[in-house]
Amino acid sequence: MIETSPSTANWFGRLPAVAFVAGLLIVVSVFFSVTASGFFTISNLTTVVSAASVIMLASLGQLMVIISGGFDLSIGGVIPLSAVLFAVFTNEGLPLAVALVLSLLVGALVGIVHAFFIVLIRVNPLITTLATLSVTGGIAFIISHGQTISMKPEAGVLGDPAIAGLPWHVLLMVALAVVVHVLLAHTILGRRIYMIGGNLEAARIAGVRTVVVGSAPYVFSGILAALGGVVLASQLLAASGTIGATITLQSLAAVVLGGAALTGGRGSVPGAVIGVLLLGIIANGMTLLLVPSFYQQVVSGVVLVAAVTLSRLQERSRRSA
Repeated sequence: MIETSPSTANWFGRLPAVAFVAGLLIVVSVFFSVTASGFFTISNLTTVVSAASVIMLASLGQLMVIISGGFDLSIGGVIPLSAVLFAVFTNEGLPLAVALVLSLLVGALVGIVHAFFIVLIRVNPLITTLATLSVTGGIAFIISHGQTISMKPEAGVLGDPAIAGLPWHVLLMVALAVVVHVLLAHTILGRRIYMIGGNLEAARIAGVRTVVVGSAPYVFSGILAALGGVVLASQLLAASGTIGATITLQSLAAVVLGGAALTGGRGSVPGAVIGVLLLGIIANGMTLLLVPSFYQQVVSGVVLVAAVTLSRLQERSRRSA
């Protein structure tokens, strides 16, 4: 009888989830390059990255929250609220920088509310962020009166080409991804976010200021979601109460696909980037193949379930090692 060494028997548990997603990304890219005319062109790949930038911004915040042991469902409300506010502010003649700052402050305020109830009062994050999703989305509809708000052309500066045909918001997204990666992987705050996500009580005993550290991801998530709303409004030169409402699901799927554990304590920016690109390429390829948009929502849901299942299977494999 041939014995299997532990290193061979537990290869699945020790293989990073991001490796599976990276392989799937290659397979999907090859599939669409063969079946979808015009997929592998510079203009289309630029479109993919540009369209994925808002999801990436939301996913960076979602990643930090999930690593800390929570999650943020309010993204789908913060994005339309900040978009509508940005549209109103710019249409009223406020300078773009002022309108941007005010819109981001709203996202920060939502994050502070989350920190107060979830981290300090210990209310369940599902209930809290679901409530703020309803509140922020409702306020967006109230401000816009349920209508689409058209914006002045000068408000679309973030969507203007910058370098090599890439819009400014793509460069901004790349810069923020680098910043968040450095923060999580190479700073004390980042290490402590992983600590409280892995074991909150152990982190508290070790002297970590869990309230401060646990609050930071929610504030960052609110700001990044608000920035996503501003970018989306700038791209479309329009805002409404429904704009970006599905990005919560997409950000969760991207982050979990990238190897983040819903139980906290694990995840990375490179993994989230690959997850976002996979979802973006699937959506783009299906659009080129003329697949209706509601089928794309079904695919996103299936991908999310598959990602969570993969994560759970790897957790069990690690524990049995």
